[in-house]
Amino acid sequence: MAKVIVYSKTWCPFCVRAKALLTQKSVDFEEINIGAEPEKRDEMIKLSGQHTVPQIFINEHHVGGCDELLAAEAQGELDRLLNT
Repeated sequence: MAKVIVYSKTWCPFCVRAKALLTQKSVDFEEINIGAEPEKRDEMIKLSGQHTVPQIFINEHHVGGCDELLAAEAQGELDRLLNT
């Protein structure tokens, strides 16, 4: 199974939605809460080039945020990413 990392914040509705989709698909993921671990924010920016959450990585591939994750699911791309 793929290694999935989600950079998020607790109060973020987009983070909640992205994590709900992954949970619905029975995907195990590592959550890095940059609200609780602010030093991880710089790491997220360096890896993604983005300042917003969530930022989602599958096997070190930067998927993007919630909108990109949902689009990948709608296009059938998410399953491919999760199974490589």
